Amino acid sequence: MVEKRADARRNQATLLEAAAAAFIASGVNVPVRDIAARAGVGVGTIYRHFPTRADLVVAVYHHQIEACAEAGPALLASSDTAHAALAGWIDLFVDFLVTKHGLAEAVNSDDAAFERLHAYFLDRLLPVCARLLEAAAEAGEVRPDVGALELMRGVGNLCIGDAGDSRYDARRMVGFLVAGLRTPTGT
Repeated sequence: MVEKRADARRNQATLLEAAAAAFIASGVNVPVRDIAARAGVGVGTIYRHFPTRADLVVAVYHHQIEACAEAGPALLASSDTAHAALAGWIDLFVDFLVTKHGLAEAVNSDDAAFERLHAYFLDRLLPVCARLLEAAAEAGEVRPDVGALELMRGVGNLCIGDAGDSRYDARRMVGFLVAGLRTPTGT
C-alpha cells in the first residue's frame, strides 16, 4: 500500500473534520455540497476521496474513534490523577456519542460499509477505557469491580436518554455516574 503524502493526509483530515461538523449540525444525510463548502473544496474532491456517502460516514467515524482512542493514553500521561484521566476521557467519549445524529439509523441500514463499524468502535475504545479504569483502580481512586464494557454501555445509555428533550442533560447524568465510580478513599 502506498502511503499518502503529508498534504494529502491533511486534506483528507480537513474533509473529515468538515463532514463531522456538518453531521453534528444537520445529521448524516446533510448534502455533500454543504460538506464541500465547509471544507472549502469542490464536491468532486469529496467524491474522489469518498466515492459513496457510506464511505464518508464510515471514514468520519473511524477518524473520530481514533481520536478518542489516542486521547486515553495522552490523558493518562498528562492528568494529575488516573481518575481525572478517566473522567476526561469519558467526557470526550460523551462528546463522541452525543454528536452522532443519524448514525444509529445509518448503521442499521443494509449498507455493507457499516457492518464492521460497531466492532471497530469496540475493538479500539474498549481497551482504552479498560486501561483507564485499571489505572484508576490501581491508584485506589475508583471501584475495582467496574468493567469497561459496562461503563461504556452505561455512558451510552445515558447519552441516548436525551431524545431531544431539553430538560435532560446527558453530560450531567454521566457526571453522576463517573462520581459514583469513586471509592470512599478516592474522593
